[in-house]
Amino acid sequence: MTTFKDVATAGGLKVGTFVCEFATPGIGYILKNAGLDFVFLDMEHSGFDVGQMKSVLRYFEAADLPCLVRPAGKDYYDMARMLDIGAGALCLPMVSSAEEARAIVRQCRYVPEGERGVALGIMHDRYSTGPVLQKLGQANRETAIFPLIETAAGVAEVEEIAKIDGVDGLWLGHFDLSCSLGIPGEFDHPAFKAAVARTCAAAKAAGIPVGRIAGDARDGAALHREGFDLIAISGDVWLLQAALAKAAGDLRQAVAATGEGPAS
Repeated sequence: MTTFKDVATAGGLKVGTFVCEFATPGIGYILKNAGLDFVFLDMEHSGFDVGQMKSVLRYFEAADLPCLVRPAGKDYYDMARMLDIGAGALCLPMVSSAEEARAIVRQCRYVPEGERGVALGIMHDRYSTGPVLQKLGQANRETAIFPLIETAAGVAEVEEIAKIDGVDGLWLGHFDLSCSLGIPGEFDHPAFKAAVARTCAAAKAAGIPVGRIAGDARDGAALHREGFDLIAISGDVWLLQAALAKAAGDLRQAVAATGEGPAS
């Protein structure tokens, strides 16, 4: 099975999308067969509960489509539950200091590298048996941690955050970052652009990937030129809505162009 860390550390552009609405059994295969490399699966801004997350993670596993999961929060309980139900990669919101990032890594790793609570033979290790130390070591190697850089304080310490052992990549939260900088939605503002450039430079210097959501393909290509190599194209709600709006508009235009009414 492909892990998110496998995808994130591969060279070149990795394309995904944001999922916050459609936790349906077919979603993994639908997105895999669309050619995606990964999914950003969100719990913070969705209505997904833990039970739904446990199920939808299986849908993506079945399709061998790795997920970067954003829990509802970054308390130990939020992170540990996601890891125990089988999330292999976590994206933690509002990480604003290197000290906080170190604590997150420590809480998400088993001994001797951390202090994650141990429960074996459950979902995260596929209900399997085996040597304890082998299981703990494998989980430590495969679990990926991506701090979300979306505050001015996070940008101020992004170089230190990026080089922490156990931080496997960064994700930039563009809307919240713009708000934290006091320029909500002003993505062309010099202060926002400087924060983006600093985040990408920190990731490059640390040799780790950096990701962000893009509105469309043109936006994604521009972000890739800036240094982003994990790019989520829009999200499930907005892609469906845009496709239907276009299809409905095209149908109305086609009918209007013919000037014909319904067949009798």
